[in-house]
Amino acid sequence: MSRHLFYRAADIVQLIRLTARSLCTQNPKEHLTLRQQINGIRSIVLNNPKKRNALSLSMLDSLKDDILADNSDDLRVIIISAKGPVFSSGHDLKELTSAQGRDYHTKVFQACSQVYIPVPVIAMVNGVATAAGCQLVASCDIAVVTDKSSFATPGVNIGLFCSTPAVALGRAVPKKVAMEMLFTGNPISAQEALLHGLVSRVVPEERLEEETLAIARRVCQASRPVVALGKATFHRQMAQGRDAAYATASRVMVDNLALRDGQEGVRAFIEKRKPVWTNKAEKAHE
Repeated sequence: MSRHLFYRAADIVQLIRLTARSLCTQNPKEHLTLRQQINGIRSIVLNNPKKRNALSLSMLDSLKDDILADNSDDLRVIIISAKGPVFSSGHDLKELTSAQGRDYHTKVFQACSQVYIPVPVIAMVNGVATAAGCQLVASCDIAVVTDKSSFATPGVNIGLFCSTPAVALGRAVPKKVAMEMLFTGNPISAQEALLHGLVSRVVPEERLEEETLAIARRVCQASRPVVALGKATFHRQMAQGRDAAYATASRVMVDNLALRDGQEGVRAFIEKRKPVWTNKAEKAHE
């Protein structure tokens, strides 16, 4: 049995709390994000509350580095949260003045493009997420939020339409909901976000960590290569028409069965026992 199955919930709760507190006495410019990992769960905390966790180019680079760091077989799931009452206010507007120049602006918006990672990514939100901050939430695979949270794409009100946030938003909520958010800049509540599919569940503030970790722990019980294959296939088939999507998914299910973990899961079910995953993308023996 994988060692990832034998850890206590309290250990991971402590991980998230320590990640949020650690390094807090050091210069925040040196630690715009905080990263720790234990038993397959990586916690990444946006750590610039004085600037409302604005997604400056430095913050985006730090977040990207933390997401992509050491993606070995030990990594099973990523949780992104934030320090302070604002999850993220979006781009740092001081970086978007004409003084910075077109090339710099291009880097900022390209940096906000979704970074693909094979493991599930969970947003754990307790507060406001606007513009690129809303984009970050929409880009995550799962979002667990408190009833205090709200979401908006208010760029139109300052003359900068939220076109890059619209890419993720428009793939997460119905078109007319996205267009109203984009054209008016009006925020939606956590419950409205749940209704429209922007978030996965809404929980009381005191249950946020517990609910998020319950999902993360469940992910850790599955085979890493099976989850990675399933995530990649889901995103690929969603961009295809119905017939092409079924053809893609059918081929991948055959590939899934060819994995050692795929065959182990089938055998374990037949034999009425718990599977013993390799958590490696290895083919089953012929």
